[in-house]
Amino acid sequence: MSYLALARKYRPRTFADVMGQGHVVKALSHALDGDRLHPAILLTGTRGVGKTTLARIVAKCLNCETGVSANPCGVCTACKEVDEGRFVDLLEIDAASNTGVDDVRQLIENAQYAPARGRYKVYLIDEVHMLSKSAFNALLKTLEEPPPHVKFILATTDPQKLLVTVLSRCLQFNLKRLPVSVIRDQLAKVLDHEGVAYELPALAEVARAADGSMRDGLSLVDQAIAFSGGAPLARGPIEDMLGTSGHEVLLELLRALAVADHDALLVSLQKLEAQAPDYAALLNDLATGLQRIAVLQLLPGARSDEDEEALVALKDQFTPEDVQLCYQIAVHGRRDLPWAPEPRLGFEMTVLRMAAFRPDDGATPAPAPGGGSTRARGTASSPPAAAAASAASSSAAPAARSAPSVKPVPRELPVTVVPTPEPTPEPAPVLTASPPPPPAPPAVTFDANSWSELVETLSLEGFTRQIARNSAWRGRDGEVVRLSLDAKAKHLLSDERCKALEQALAAHLDVSALKLDIEVGLDDSALSPAQLAQQREVQRQQDAESAIFADPVVRAFREQFDATLKPGSIHPLDS
Repeated sequence: MSYLALARKYRPRTFADVMGQGHVVKALSHALDGDRLHPAILLTGTRGVGKTTLARIVAKCLNCETGVSANPCGVCTACKEVDEGRFVDLLEIDAASNTGVDDVRQLIENAQYAPARGRYKVYLIDEVHMLSKSAFNALLKTLEEPPPHVKFILATTDPQKLLVTVLSRCLQFNLKRLPVSVIRDQLAKVLDHEGVAYELPALAEVARAADGSMRDGLSLVDQAIAFSGGAPLARGPIEDMLGTSGHEVLLELLRALAVADHDALLVSLQKLEAQAPDYAALLNDLATGLQRIAVLQLLPGARSDEDEEALVALKDQFTPEDVQLCYQIAVHGRRDLPWAPEPRLGFEMTVLRMAAFRPDDGATPAPAPGGGSTRARGTASSPPAAAAASAASSSAAPAARSAPSVKPVPRELPVTVVPTPEPTPEPAPVLTASPPPPPAPPAVTFDANSWSELVETLSLEGFTRQIARNSAWRGRDGEVVRLSLDAKAKHLLSDERCKALEQALAAHLDVSALKLDIEVGLDDSALSPAQLAQQREVQRQQDAESAIFADPVVRAFREQFDATLKPGSIHPLDS
């Protein structure tokens, strides 16, 4: 008999065996116990978290000979055939290779027939997001109202690609990525059952490399058993196999950064260069370690069994500010790594930035011999002392600003007191007659340009502003202001707008009240602000066209190549 992969050999057979998906198991168990399972279920999640496994368990629960329940017997014919993958009423369809509407049409036609052996006919459509839009549309009606003996279970890693009409017809269950501790413990159970010796840190490395997927973790264990050649699974060989052999050196590098030990930093970088690791993955591990240190510093209760003792010890050697800065440098270094001449150089420059820069605490430490700093990262000034110094300096600053400038007198020189002269009494005020009132200001007159400038300064809005812009100044007689309105704008006149214009002009001319006398029609001698603005725009356009035609390059193109300028393509630069 051929070797059976661990991922297939230890596939869960019941809901109790499913790891890390309690929220989905609970809902499905309650539905099955009451025989109230929805006809269409959608399982979403990353690869290797149990979508197909849950679908097969549901098919077993529906067709167990003991009845529909969340606990199938596992020994009847239906349960055994489901476990062995040969149950005729469980139809597993790969949507990646059956994407067309013809495939879905055949599925719909077959769904009308009763099950051959079991109680329900279960259709498991894997990677359902690969179906074409026409195939989805053909499936909608059957998905919403399937025959009573049919259940649909859809599985996908990319639910965003599904049509909303499909999502609305399904019960959607989102499967979570599995934590490292869950994968590690399950791998330990599998190896104990297989009789393979192992070290727990080695399984932790495999669980981290699995990246939330139980199937990937079991596949990596298969690879590790072959790589070890019968020897116990140890952390060192596993790191060599996974390409993560720089983990221990990474902790040494963090310790060197914490105490600003540049010599130890150089040794760590040389060790990494000799191991030739994956520097992108190493930068990710570095950022992950710094993030974990920050969590342990600010949230001590968040410590878990996954935290290494060496990493926990570093939280007391870093200041919180240094951890935040180093984490930001690591993230930016990961982003810039593809642009580095070599991945190694990009990683080393990122580490050197962490060693060279630190948060500004207001002090300038003197350089230590060998290029280091006299202040280590973990020996920052205490917050109370810094706060007291800041408070003292802040309280002294206002006093220094308010006190007069006094030059100190040398003690050895005599101090002479000069008497202050008595103030001279001011002469008594002389009463005179009140001055005559100032003459009244002359009446304000405007020409076309000054009236245009006045209209721009008045706080007018909407149609009232349009009345002023289309009017020309005719004169002022006392409290009466005479204007000429363009005949094209006479439809704008109303008592309310004229009143608003009167108030604005009275406020500008500093008089108590004004009355407008508006005559419709402009003569040739008077121009409104709107007409002046139009003339200026025409002149700017003519100046722009003249500048283009006078340009020597444009003139050369026209003369040598008989080029022409496209009409309407010339505009002033500030338009």
